[in-house]
Amino acid sequence: MYLSSVRLDLNRLTRSELFDVLEGGAYTAHQLLWRLFPETPQGERPFIFRQEMEEDASGQSAGLPRFYVASDRPPEPVEGFDVQCKPLKPQLAQGDRLAFRLRANPTVAKYVGHGSRSHRADVLMDARKPFPKGERTSLACVEAMEAAARNWLQARAEGFGFTLPVAPEVGAYRQHALSKKEGGEPIRYSSVDYEGLLEVTEPERLNRALQEGIGRAKAFGCGLMLLRRVPE
Repeated sequence: MYLSSVRLDLNRLTRSELFDVLEGGAYTAHQLLWRLFPETPQGERPFIFRQEMEEDASGQSAGLPRFYVASDRPPEPVEGFDVQCKPLKPQLAQGDRLAFRLRANPTVAKYVGHGSRSHRADVLMDARKPFPKGERTSLACVEAMEAAARNWLQARAEGFGFTLPVAPEVGAYRQHALSKKEGGEPIRYSSVDYEGLLEVTEPERLNRALQEGIGRAKAFGCGLMLLRRVPE
């Protein structure tokens, strides 16, 4: 597994690519990052990624995008990409406590009746439904949505080899509608940023989750978990 920090030479992007990337357009970002993996067999996805905006020394946004990319092979050198890559072999042990950051697409399958296919529902929007329209910006509604987001991760943590000893912070909830260049219906998904502390229960499962990602919408910048050691 490899973890890369990727910056783009914005002067080499087309006008539409530039606008899309600066506005956080995950579809365009995904297509650009594919250039780093040119020999990938059809049907495979060798990487997951996360986009962030760089900050200056004062902590203010510098307006420049940076991508974190986890891949099963090192990226190829490509003109216009500044890539800092390192092999990643986390030395994880049961009981380790690590700080984490995760951007995920929290959804749940909803059964719609006999003879019909279930559909994926945004867990935050699902938690908001019981509230009347006039109460959907209320503190109670916001807390219900955040609790649903936390519960989504809590329910899946064990399957990915960790537990959450304290409730994670939930923020930056966004709904996205990405238009493909060939037209058609836009791709719609949501994302939530999680940040907190996890405890390792099964190192091999967690290592696999770090490479394969957590949840859906991995092609659109979701699923990549970043870990760091915390002082004891």
